[in-house]
Amino acid sequence: MRPILTFLFLVIPTLVLAEAYEVQMLNRNANGSMVYDPPYLNIQAGDRVKFVATRPGHNAVSIQGMIPDGAMAIKGRLNEELTITLDVEGLYGIKCTPHFAMGMVMVIEVGAQKSKVDDIPVGLPERAAARLQDYLAHRN
Repeated sequence: MRPILTFLFLVIPTLVLAEAYEVQMLNRNANGSMVYDPPYLNIQAGDRVKFVATRPGHNAVSIQGMIPDGAMAIKGRLNEELTITLDVEGLYGIKCTPHFAMGMVMVIEVGAQKSKVDDIPVGLPERAAARLQDYLAHRN
């Protein structure tokens, strides 16, 4: 009985305090074509992010080199909603696989530590790198 109570006291407050965010995968919005909306999130460990495929042909996948140590890679399927819980603090880069070269990327920072533009790996497609740099330079 005691282990069950301990579990309930530790897990339930975490679930209640966790925030849920929604990211739309869009063909176009006021910021351009092939975008995530919002393109930048700063959340806390344990928060959930739901990726919504508003149009066919989009997914959410981790950008290699933009996953915190110890975190699991994000691997969403085309045309499907994906809900993830991010428990490891750090910088997460997200891409739409078919539209990566067109710059369909976003940034999720988990925790209080702010990432720098220098944290973006080299060798990314030009449009994707430019958008990632912009998102980190002009975070809300």
